[in-house]
Amino acid sequence: VQLQASGGGLVQPGGSLRLSCVVSGFTLDDYAIGWFRQAPGKEREDVSCISVSDGTIWYAGSVKGRFTISKDNAKNTLYLQMNSLNPEDTAVYHCTSHINANCLSSYDYWGQGTQVTVSS
Repeated sequence: VQLQASGGGLVQPGGSLRLSCVVSGFTLDDYAIGWFRQAPGKEREDVSCISVSDGTIWYAGSVKGRFTISKDNAKNTLYLQMNSLNPEDTAVYHCTSHINANCLSSYDYWGQGTQVTVSS
């Protein structure tokens, strides 16, 4: 199983980025999949997740209304559209699969992540 995230970079406050995560080893219809982020000196923060058991999409309160998660089953790729970015969004973003079809389950696999830096 591999989850390869890309699309990070340096962006000014108020800007946008679109992260991608190419998945191999399983199909996106099989397990819940989402994103978490890790900033230096801070705890890991769940960002967003798609449950395939019922199609529910979950967002952290800190990103709700600014970030949009989506997936392309044909490309086996997960996306995270991030708008209105602020410095508090600076972190390494990882895509992660869960152990079953529900986002409430534990993480199973995750990739190395992609760095997002929001700064003027």
